[in-house]
Amino acid sequence: MKNPFAKTAELDTPYAIYSGGGFTWLILKTYQRPDKELENENARWFTFASHPDYCPDGEYGDAYAEEIKGIGRLVGGTPEWREHYGS
Repeated sequence: MKNPFAKTAELDTPYAIYSGGGFTWLILKTYQRPDKELENENARWFTFASHPDYCPDGEYGDAYAEEIKGIGRLVGGTPEWREHYGS
């Protein structure tokens, strides 16, 4: 199985949007297949993140998938994303 989220998405069409703790993450890429992430507590996603106090204009960077899922909740996503990561 190939990683369905390996190609970097555009800002206006992210794979998913998570929000929580004042942060908003647009998920633009994952580095591993969803099933492989389950075995890796250090799995990373490439994101565009913003927070009104720290980075109101947003910034690109990698973030730990578990951190995003722990703080944020999924507020939008492609059907394929929801299939792999829930609703």
